[in-house]
Amino acid sequence: MNFDHSPEDQAFRAEVRAWMEANTPRDPSGIATGMRIGKETQFAWEKTLAKRGWLAWSWPKEFGGPGFTVTQRDIFDDERARAGAPSVGPFGVMMLGPVLMHFGTPEQQQYFLPRIANGEHAWCQGYSEPGSGSDLASLKTQAVRIGDEYVVNGQKIWTTQAHWADWIFCLVRTSTETSKQQGISFLLIDMKTPGIEVRPIITIDGHHHLNEVFFTDVKVPAKNLVGTEGQGWTIAKFLLTHERTGIAAVGDSRRQLSWLKQTIARDPAMKDNPHARRRITELEVDLMALEYTNLRTLDRISRGQSPGPESSGLKIKGTELQQAISEAQLEFGGLHAMPWEEDVDGEPVYRAASTRYNFLRACTIYGGSNEIQKNVLAKVLVGL
Repeated sequence: MNFDHSPEDQAFRAEVRAWMEANTPRDPSGIATGMRIGKETQFAWEKTLAKRGWLAWSWPKEFGGPGFTVTQRDIFDDERARAGAPSVGPFGVMMLGPVLMHFGTPEQQQYFLPRIANGEHAWCQGYSEPGSGSDLASLKTQAVRIGDEYVVNGQKIWTTQAHWADWIFCLVRTSTETSKQQGISFLLIDMKTPGIEVRPIITIDGHHHLNEVFFTDVKVPAKNLVGTEGQGWTIAKFLLTHERTGIAAVGDSRRQLSWLKQTIARDPAMKDNPHARRRITELEVDLMALEYTNLRTLDRISRGQSPGPESSGLKIKGTELQQAISEAQLEFGGLHAMPWEEDVDGEPVYRAASTRYNFLRACTIYGGSNEIQKNVLAKVLVGL
């Protein structure tokens, strides 16, 4: 593929850059340096994007997106990160949206996709369970069909933003009479349904973004089944390839590396440090390689193909690079690595490079641990 930008793409970049500069929320506490933000700020930003028609920025026009080309999608996310704007909540736009486009009924597409694209529905992902993380096929949350409803009982864990979400897409066990994978189905569940309880998990970075979710006799309309019974594992694999591609976070890594370079340049004791300069150079080379791999994967998607094994490679290298940049920020960031606390939307939020460092210890685990991704690559590419 051709990596040179056409005059039309250059004009598009200028349009996006001007819009981002005019509309990005100005949070002096650290959106631009990758810190966590509160619910109100996040949702207000997504409504702003929705008014411009850019919330579902990766979607084709026929499903309510702007219909960006693969190059424009890369430009858009790069300019968003460059401006220090928050990323879009991934669960509706990047994960569920493609699933519904591919597996959903016309009724599901007509109801849910516009509500994702306009920011009306916030989503979370119900996959992992106690004892079923990397071994996801062993999940035990059960859904029994009774008439026109499923009755769901079980527990999910590590559920990001469940306390913010209106809906959850959930892997559930609908059969124990076949293999583990073939007994799994994919359900859409309204978080306001009686019988759902959300309990917070406070992580090492001091934030509340993860949760436990309990289901006790939760009644779900059968029409909220995506695909057919037993197709959930196939859908889950399809979704995870899109999630892993997004986890690469090329634009955000570029932003974080730029922040580190600026911080070092302002520090007289650090700017001529050969160790710091060597680390920056190594990180920039790794980022360039990651970017080209990401572009190749996006090109596959633009030609109607699902992301291939490249998505696992992107997930591995992207998350390792995020961790490496955060480690360099902590090592060379000086006073910027010192944490402080403030109130955001009524919750204590901790700022600084050390906070981001702590959060990113998990990035090689979520979306399928990097060890699992190496197994995927070995199986597909080497035949092991």
